[in-house]
Amino acid sequence: MNLLEVLRDSLYFFKRHLGRIAQLCLPLVILEALLQQGVDSALGADGFSGYSVIVGLLVYPLYTAALILFLDARSRGEAPRARDLLAAALLQWPRFALLTALNTLLILIGISLYFLPGLWLMVVLAFGEYLLVLRGLAPLAAMKESARLSRGHFWRILLCILAVMVPLWLLKGASVSVYPPPQNPLVSLLIDSIHSFLQLFTTVVLFRMFMLIAEKPEP
Repeated sequence: MNLLEVLRDSLYFFKRHLGRIAQLCLPLVILEALLQQGVDSALGADGFSGYSVIVGLLVYPLYTAALILFLDARSRGEAPRARDLLAAALLQWPRFALLTALNTLLILIGISLYFLPGLWLMVVLAFGEYLLVLRGLAPLAAMKESARLSRGHFWRILLCILAVMVPLWLLKGASVSVYPPPQNPLVSLLIDSIHSFLQLFTTVVLFRMFMLIAEKPEP
């Protein structure tokens, strides 16, 4: 499994299907950013950060599940309609939201324990979303199976995640330095929406990694 090939193939797919991915996910990404802005303005800088997590649980599972279903369909040469994908994602929402909540809670606890446990959990739980959406596993079963699949592939998965996320973190930091707070609401909405949309590339990369690992025969 060549990491550069995984990243190259994922980038090619993302660029080739950018229009379809934007049509499918971007409206929900913008809605999520709008809701986050509303929560932040209502609560202020010192408000309880848990409300932002709740907003993410409302919207993130919808566009991520839809994207995973789209990736799976394209891998089989199918071209489903966006509304069909979103309808299927809506059916997945309760279980996906629960999985996202559990993952977020565990990773935040791990990060609070000197960061490294959180990084380890981020890798170990990386395939849970695909297992839940594509194999119909319950949240806890998906987390357990993700831990099993990631065994022996920790560094490959970690490097793939960092190869995508580090440039995005740097881009977000650069945009904040160019447009420091307090920002114009429209500028803030644009920055947050673009950043969240580009993060979807992580889903594409991990899907490619998941397919390669899941299809590998057991020893």
